[in-house]
Amino acid sequence: MHNPFAKSSAENWVILKRDCPAVSVPGGKDILLYAGTEVRITQALGGTFTVVTHQHAMASLSGKDADALGLEVPREYAASAHDKPVDEQVMLKLRSCYDPEIAHNIVDLGLIYRCDVENLPGRDEEYKVEILMTLTAPGCGMGDWIKRDAEQKILTIPAVKECRIELTFDPPWSPAKMNPALRRELY
Repeated sequence: MHNPFAKSSAENWVILKRDCPAVSVPGGKDILLYAGTEVRITQALGGTFTVVTHQHAMASLSGKDADALGLEVPREYAASAHDKPVDEQVMLKLRSCYDPEIAHNIVDLGLIYRCDVENLPGRDEEYKVEILMTLTAPGCGMGDWIKRDAEQKILTIPAVKECRIELTFDPPWSPAKMNPALRRELY
């Protein structure tokens, strides 16, 4: 897969047009990148952007802040396949969630252990989603960010009114949980 931002040449550096909230990678702490900061986009997947500063600090920006990079807001933030069953829509949204350190989605990485989609009592076309997921390592600082990204994307599905994601490390993640094609690519 070609990533147009992977080159390290000077033309890939952009200057932030405004102050922009971000999350440090791999620490997972909320930070603010200031207008005028020069950054290089290293990953643009799933409606989010991973950037690196000249000081080698890495951060993840939400797609809704694409304008700060001089880009359009990604379609992933508004798009949903409304003609599909809700459980399929949820899986599509989860497949648009990428680990900012590993350029692969959380479904193919094998981080989703369970995904339940149920009707809300007394409301035929309204649903709640409960997900049990893990991280590649218990100390992963990006866990809350990945969880929040998934919840926000799932809640853009019009029929989904509630979403709860629980993190677990039992059983621990291993490469055996990955999509076989991805495992072959990475190992």
